[in-house]
Parts: sequence; structure tokens; C-alpha cells
Amino acid sequence: MLFSERRLPRLRAGAADLSFLYTRGYAEKASIKLVGDHYQLDARQRMALQRTACSDAALQRRRDHCVDAGLLEGAILAIDGYNFLITIESALAGGILIEGRDGCIRDLASLHGAYHRVEETLPAVVQAGQCLVRLGVGRAMWYFDAPVSNSGRLRALLLETAEEHNWPWGAELLPNPDHFLASCEVVVVSSDSAILDKAERWANPLPILLAQLRPAPSVLRLF
Repeated sequence: MLFSERRLPRLRAGAADLSFLYTRGYAEKASIKLVGDHYQLDARQRMALQRTACSDAALQRRRDHCVDAGLLEGAILAIDGYNFLITIESALAGGILIEGRDGCIRDLASLHGAYHRVEETLPAVVQAGQCLVRLGVGRAMWYFDAPVSNSGRLRALLLETAEEHNWPWGAELLPNPDHFLASCEVVVVSSDSAILDKAERWANPLPILLAQLRPAPSVLRLF
């Protein structure tokens, strides 16, 4: 097993080393190769380190701009649609979840040009809705990548589910939602590092959502 208990010490050491290199300005590609080769990690293990490590400056910046999820009552949220939903799907499917240095929980799924609805999709949408209701969110706008196949169908599912439950949701398709979210004026929900390093305000409701699932999903902590 790539992420078994006996492998965690090596992965944690690698995550710490990668963050060390990022902090000192080393390029991401060169850093992950150096660390991955040193600890003899395979591709998925290297991906896990990439999605959890960050520099000291990035960590401080993310902390400074993070809005406590318990303070979202009445807030308007801009949700990084695929980022948020696919992580919930992974949790429901028993996939690998990893908590990063910044406290964000990320999956190891990849989206390459097309999204395919799975058995966990509708339950994931419902879990997201129930979580936002518990937090008292005023309105949520979901943003999806227009170039990704089936984004329109997923948008329709979200809107239908929201109407059924009377949730104050909207959903839009954008050519480049990452760019929009990084400069958004409202609170952003995402674990994408490129967005978190630019967003003025962001929130991390995923740990609250995952804590409500039964059975509770397993989360690997590398820091």
C-alpha cells in the first residue's frame, strides 16, 4: 500500500523537505523531483506531497486570509465547484484524503478534460448542501470549468437539487474559474493552492462536512 502506516514517516519527511525547499525559493518541478527521488516515491505519492506542502510564506498568507467556517452565517460563497465536489465524492467512495500543511483536505483525483458522474455525485451534492445549511450560509455560487465535458449536466443537477431543497444556490460555467475565484470579492471555498495564494478571503468548510459523515472518512495527516 502506497499510503500504509509504515510508509507515513517517509511521506511526512518528504512533505517537510518539500516545504523547506519551497520556502527557500526552489522551483516546484525541481523540488518534487529531488524529494521524490531521494525518498523513492512513486507518482501518486509525489502528487500527495505536491498537494500538501507549501512554503512558510504561503502558509502564513493563507492563514491570514482564512475566514473561520464557523463565521459564515449570512455569507455569500463562491465555490470552486469541481475542487469541492470531487473531494466529497472521494470521501464517500473511500478514496485517499490527505490533510495538508495549511489544514486543507485534498484528494488525489485528477480531472482531464471530462467529468463523469459517479454513484457518489448526488450524495456529495446533498452533503454539501446540508453542510452549508448548518453553517448558515446566505448564498452559494458554484463555478465550473466550461471547457470540461459534462459541466453543463453537473450544473443542471446542482440547480435541480437546490430547487428541491430550497437551497439558495446558483451555478455558472466559466472559461477559467480559477482566475475568477482568485480575484473574487466574496468568500471563496477551494483547496486549490493557486487560488488560496491570491484570494482575499477563503473558507475551509470541508473538515466540518467530513466530520458529519458516517462512517467517518480516513484522512492522512502529513504535518
